[in-house]
Amino acid sequence: MTAREQYTPSAAFGAEVHKEGEKWTLVLVRDLRHSPAKVWKALTDPEHLREWAPFDSDRNLGATGAAKLSTVGTPTPQVSETQVKRADPPKVLEFNWGGQDIRWELEPLADNGTRLTLWHNIDRRYISMGAAGWHICFDVLDHSLAGQAIGRIVGPDAMKFGGWQRLHSEYAKQFGVGTPNATEPQGEKSL
Repeated sequence: MTAREQYTPSAAFGAEVHKEGEKWTLVLVRDLRHSPAKVWKALTDPEHLREWAPFDSDRNLGATGAAKLSTVGTPTPQVSETQVKRADPPKVLEFNWGGQDIRWELEPLADNGTRLTLWHNIDRRYISMGAAGWHICFDVLDHSLAGQAIGRIVGPDAMKFGGWQRLHSEYAKQFGVGTPNATEPQGEKSL
């Protein structure tokens, strides 16, 4: 059995939602066993992004300026012009992806690991879906950094993957956004 076949996501954890009117921000926190420099490279280097991220980049994201991010795993790839607003290696990375602000913060831990925090503005109807997707991406990232790559699991592939629906439901309950309903096109009941 391959590492990918053995992979099962853990229960929903390390997530919260900050609400400012209609603007909702998903905040996910993970402690990784890898140094901030190693995690920074995984967040910015196109080759490393292809291992775990839900998008590809046409350039290294470790410097401010324009970049193109291409959504992975969708029926038709969506290319977004983005602007890397802040790149302070290996501490803070900020950019906009498809009209949504994303901020990564890396904090060194005493054991030479990294506390990785993601802030991602997501439409409230999709916030638990985003949390489930990022949860799996973070797991894949951790495996990749440990030299145990299981391959990218994003988009519709992630939604078909064992454990995604459970995560989606757990995050929906945690965030108080209603029980997911497969008959509704957005995947969650409207508030």
